[in-house]
Amino acid sequence: MSEQKNNYPLIIIGAGSAALTASIYASRYKVEHLIVGSAPGGQVFEAHRVCNFPTEQDISGAKLATKMQEHAESLGSKILVDGVIDIKKENNEFKITTKSKKIYFAKTILLATGTEHRQLNLPDEDKFTGRGVSYCATCDALFYRDKTVAVVGGSDSANTASLYLAEIANKVYQIYRKDKLRGETVWINQIEENEKIEVIYGTEVVGLGGKDKLEKIKLSKNYKNKNEISVSGLFIEIGAVPQAVLINQLSLGIDEAGYIKVNADQTTSQKGVWAAGDITNGSNNFRQIITACSEGAIAAENIFQFLQKNKL
Repeated sequence: MSEQKNNYPLIIIGAGSAALTASIYASRYKVEHLIVGSAPGGQVFEAHRVCNFPTEQDISGAKLATKMQEHAESLGSKILVDGVIDIKKENNEFKITTKSKKIYFAKTILLATGTEHRQLNLPDEDKFTGRGVSYCATCDALFYRDKTVAVVGGSDSANTASLYLAEIANKVYQIYRKDKLRGETVWINQIEENEKIEVIYGTEVVGLGGKDKLEKIKLSKNYKNKNEISVSGLFIEIGAVPQAVLINQLSLGIDEAGYIKVNADQTTSQKGVWAAGDITNGSNNFRQIITACSEGAIAAENIFQFLQKNKL
């Protein structure tokens, strides 16, 4: 593995809303930087509809993410589609190793890797992933045209997934462990009015069945005198958890849920490391596209000030 030195004042790890906004501001501050992320656009790209982003009354997540990426690139952003597997601090700078074995050095780091989908942790969940089990309705809904599917969860991500799937599938069961849905009232009202969607409350999915692909799910309590439902697809929308590997490598301070503790300027417990977006406990834990963008902008401004002050 070659250790050809590639130096940047700033490397942004992640390529979602926070990262792309930080890049836009860094470019305007003339801070040379590199974005390293495995999926430009991040989880925004997976959203079926975004209706609460200023200037966009109704836009697909994919289109919004693409517009953000194009804006960043128009200002000169360099995006390396890769993943970071290791970060070490060496002589007041950070050595970053990617999945493709490339090595980069940075004076400062902005960690904006977001979160990863929470799993049900059921036996055979991994076996059926991609064979009936999915964590992204936008990505996989078209495979279930005119079929019966189920969605697990009761917040906005699950609610919007159910509504999108109802446009394609023949029947959608939404399975939620509590007694009423949470999230934006507009989505809940649309679910209640949609004849294709049936919400099963006070129930959990406790098992998966099928031979080569998912054929049925087992419920924690009987539904119409049965504890199983035949489905072709199961979409798991039960929230997300922070990606912990890089957080642990950098020994960053975290809260009880594993999110990075940040100050008002997005600094972390490690000098030279900032964090922004869904991976942090910032913005009053209100994890939205708009708050991720805000945190990315604040981080970039503070990184600029840090580099100027320390003449880096």
